[in-house]
Amino acid sequence: MQNWTITRETAGLARLTFDKAGATTNTLSAAVLAEFNEALDILDREPPAGLIIASGKANGFIAGADVTEFSQVRSEADAIALVKRGWDAFERLAAVRYPTLALVRGFCLGGGLELALACRYRVVVDEPGTRLGLPEVMLGIVPGWGGMRRLPRLTGAPAALDLLLSGKTIDARKAKKLGIADECVPMRIMDNTARGMLQALPPPRALGFAQSLTLNPLLRPFIAALARKQVAKRARREHYPAPYAILDLWVKHDGNALAAAPADPESIPSLLKTPTAANLIRVFGLQERLKSLGKEGDFKAAHVHVVGAGTMGGDIAAWCALRGLTVTLQDQDAERLAPAMGRAAKLFAERLKDPRRARDATDRLIPDVAGAGAARADVIIEAIFENLDAKRSLFAALEAKANPSAILATNTSSIPLEDIATAMKEPARLVGLHFFNPVPRMMLVEVVVGKQTAAAWVPQACAFVRQIDKLPLPVKSAPGFLVNRVLAPYLMAAMRCVDEGLSPETVDEAALAFGMPMGPIDLADTVGLDICIAVGKMLTPDATPPKRLLELVAAGHLGRKTKRGFYDYRTGRPAKQPAGAVPAGLTDRLIAPFVAEAQAALSDGIATDGDLVDAGAIFGTGFAPFRGGPLHYAARDCAQQRGLATA
Repeated sequence: MQNWTITRETAGLARLTFDKAGATTNTLSAAVLAEFNEALDILDREPPAGLIIASGKANGFIAGADVTEFSQVRSEADAIALVKRGWDAFERLAAVRYPTLALVRGFCLGGGLELALACRYRVVVDEPGTRLGLPEVMLGIVPGWGGMRRLPRLTGAPAALDLLLSGKTIDARKAKKLGIADECVPMRIMDNTARGMLQALPPPRALGFAQSLTLNPLLRPFIAALARKQVAKRARREHYPAPYAILDLWVKHDGNALAAAPADPESIPSLLKTPTAANLIRVFGLQERLKSLGKEGDFKAAHVHVVGAGTMGGDIAAWCALRGLTVTLQDQDAERLAPAMGRAAKLFAERLKDPRRARDATDRLIPDVAGAGAARADVIIEAIFENLDAKRSLFAALEAKANPSAILATNTSSIPLEDIATAMKEPARLVGLHFFNPVPRMMLVEVVVGKQTAAAWVPQACAFVRQIDKLPLPVKSAPGFLVNRVLAPYLMAAMRCVDEGLSPETVDEAALAFGMPMGPIDLADTVGLDICIAVGKMLTPDATPPKRLLELVAAGHLGRKTKRGFYDYRTGRPAKQPAGAVPAGLTDRLIAPFVAEAQAALSDGIATDGDLVDAGAIFGTGFAPFRGGPLHYAARDCAQQRGLATA
């Protein structure tokens, strides 16, 4: 076999190691599953006392199904065969005569988790890289290889549905707490724990009485109805049918994806036919492409120095510390640093859950009023206020201190790199690392390339962005770069609608109906109304900004960061009134400028091709993912609509 290796161990145990040939990551293709059945044939002939299934890759257990095979589905029969090969293989695994154990280190996603769920036991390694989840809903489909059936039996329905409907991942400790993992252990004892469990054969974990009731077929419709209401708050069925299909399959068929008739809307053949699935699979491919850009450089940072402890700079510093780097954070005095340190402590507590890990992350984030860390840093990121003279002066000083091999980066959102670099002795060193607010949630980072930026720094900057688990997008230095450029006309169109008398809630509703995850007025408040004005003036210096925008900024109401903007945030959440009826044509009025600017950005070469423009719009602005990006939408959906109108 090319992908699986059987090793006989002491005490009659065996190990089945998955190391996909010619790949850096384990994924479950048709050929891999065929070999998996061959391995089970061998083990059936000489049954072990127990079987450990583990990964031969250093980066994780199994990332899921081979998504590239989804594009090969041409018919209903192809779709059913795709489901059946995984379902049958894991049903067979669950029924073997000997005890089985999945030893999980690193990612264990989709079909990988479904394989692990088919084992009698699961041991997970307690380290930050271990993540478990069933993210199929993010691709517009459902877990078809047994996950919808087996997961609720381990965790109870509410916890299982939370994972299934959101596609989110959990760490090793949460997996143990929910009952997905039998043991959660450090790496140094993972093998001994796995062997010991297969020798001791403890009884499988049983659900408590209350959790077991949630599996009762009579109660499922009520539980599903409650879950459906929660899903409806964040995803409309016409946009994202997959979470609703999961609920229907669980209620009607106990999670058996093969039990639904192919013509039923919840069946995988029906889901794979939808534009949503095709576009979300496209978005997955775009994400993988951005990740691959980070593999072109060999740069690896240990120390990051951030100058500017405002909302953006402080959050960039906190994120880097969260990802394991030593970070020095510089500002004029300790008083300016204190809010950033407080926000960082909150982020560490929320993300790491463990007080010890949170403490370690806090220790990695070092206040540095004097700026001494700049001389030791591998990456220096400037994140001060948007003032050209201040940035020029700062980079002249930083360049004199910096290690010659350090990345010198600006987080400017509006000023061309060529203007900032004029005070530098080596302007070729300057790159842009443009993060987006809120930093912990926004995955995209624009890697801005100036006219003078040396080409060698670009892959290094992309590698750093991947190191901190963000998505790098190289863009040309030009007003607004890519994301702000395409976003500005959309936001300005929305705010002019408010000037004309439409409520912010109605304008936002028009965008939400299109599929945007957040309305443009809400988004403007999140970005910062002062930033909106600055970018708007930069892109269209002769245009008069929207009246209400000017009034709010003049009053110091800059959005979420000042607790007031178009909406009031003083209670922590935006105070909103019910949206009115959306006038005909309002959605097109908002989306058309966005699409037109994306097309213009491509023509101007801001990104190298249309797929990268679409990726920037999706991951940087939240452009409705199920539509595949603004250029894809214009080329496909609009063409389809014109065809329907002609017919």
